[in-house]
Amino acid sequence: MPSDDVRTALAQLDARSRQATQAGALACERLLRLAEQGDSGQIRRIACFLAATYNGRAFPLDLYELRAVDVAVSDDMLCCLDALRWGRADLHTLVPDGDARVRAVRHCWRRCRRPRC
Repeated sequence: MPSDDVRTALAQLDARSRQATQAGALACERLLRLAEQGDSGQIRRIACFLAATYNGRAFPLDLYELRAVDVAVSDDMLCCLDALRWGRADLHTLVPDGDARVRAVRHCWRRCRRPRC
């Protein structure tokens, strides 16, 4: 049976994991909304990031893209990465209609250079 120290450490890790997952879900929702609105020069990078979190093998991401977006956007991207690190759930499953929304954003930005989402 685990000692109290081990139980405490596991509880702390669980709480941290849950907090990161919740923050990642909220950040993913914000990024999706930005990508769906399509009214910023950063949208292509956001769409590429969302595609990479959806399927990183099919849509690899150059992490230097984090340097080319506003601080608030990159903070949300980092929250998403932290949630992915804990592996509790795929980000798109944590937002309403996430699968369809990420697919639509990905499709829109993959089809043309200057999409009209």
